[in-house]
Amino acid sequence: MKRLTILIVILTCFTALCLGQRRVRAVTQKIIQLTRPKTVGKVSFEEALSKQQDVLMFTGQTFERILIGQLAWAAQGVRELQTNLQTVSSTEAASPIQLYLATDEGVFAYQPDENSMEQTIYQDVRNALSTAAAPMADSIASAGCVFIITVPTRRLSTQRRASSRTSMYLQAGHMAQNIQLQAICMDLGSVTISDFDTRNVNTACRLPRNVEPLYIICVGYPASQTVSEAGDDQTGETIKRVALIVPSRNFRDEEFFETLKALDAASIQRVVASKRIGIIRGFLGGGFEANMLVNQLKVDDYDAFIFIGGAGAVEYVNDPVALNLIREAVEKRKIVAATSTAPSILANAGVLKGVKVTAFLSERDILLQSGAVYMGTPVEQDMKIITCSGPDAVVPFTRALTDAITGR
Repeated sequence: MKRLTILIVILTCFTALCLGQRRVRAVTQKIIQLTRPKTVGKVSFEEALSKQQDVLMFTGQTFERILIGQLAWAAQGVRELQTNLQTVSSTEAASPIQLYLATDEGVFAYQPDENSMEQTIYQDVRNALSTAAAPMADSIASAGCVFIITVPTRRLSTQRRASSRTSMYLQAGHMAQNIQLQAICMDLGSVTISDFDTRNVNTACRLPRNVEPLYIICVGYPASQTVSEAGDDQTGETIKRVALIVPSRNFRDEEFFETLKALDAASIQRVVASKRIGIIRGFLGGGFEANMLVNQLKVDDYDAFIFIGGAGAVEYVNDPVALNLIREAVEKRKIVAATSTAPSILANAGVLKGVKVTAFLSERDILLQSGAVYMGTPVEQDMKIITCSGPDAVVPFTRALTDAITGR
């Protein structure tokens, strides 16, 4: 009997300890203190107004927290510490408004009094969130940061005066406008979304039950027009289009994003293709949305094809779709480019015999076996084939690439 009593005591203590540990883990939240916001900028109010326009597609590039903090502060931050005045004036009825943020790191609740963020979810929910607003799904999925303005449902349902309800809607509109103007001042684009499924938003972001989302604001680095968006060219110039073929994971961030930047600067339209549609991640953690599958690409639709290297590029080395695409592109005298490890894909396609190329040193033997002339230089351009040795050579590579595409 004594042994049974001791066993019961031990089991009771063990159970209590386990439940206590679970309870601690359940309530633990990560608090992120944001940097002090800037109160002086280089863009005037009039200039910001003149530049304001909706941006429907973003590059998917992730945001630094300093940018996120500045945008959150513009929406609801404290501008006067002594009197606790916020960037948007609020009435007693409107004050319960809560701002949430969804980024590649997860979901956060902004705390204006401390200028901090409380992390509530530790995974990227932007793809799940995008299903709540089907017509604007691409805007949500590709944004660097998605802001969600929410109000307590209890306060909405029990208000005695309609004016109090209206005050919350007006404050949400003021907050959205502040975010958009701040985005312009930081060379970012934005778009607001008011037509969405509130239940899906709540589910994707795991918002509290007593909270209702009113407004969504997507902010990000603007993407140039894609092929599908290309309208009539008013200047009469021939529109150049390229396809970037990127590994579905572990691509070289520097090679990809620098190439994107150079293409956009040269007003060259592009699509990003991969083995899957959606957000793809680089070796250094950079994210971008692939909007086309490689097997959907048609050689006649593009002037150039660019294969981005990195450890993940191996998925195309023996891929019949990619190899046939390269062969057809070379046969039709299209520009074909590859960075770091990606020239080995061209080698396996059998298009490098007698062609001067460069690449990561690790690819040297594969290139030589294919009949290529391995130079080991930062950048090589032999007729319509352009290659580079890696991230350190990406700037001269993009210069050679854009010059070849535009015919300079």
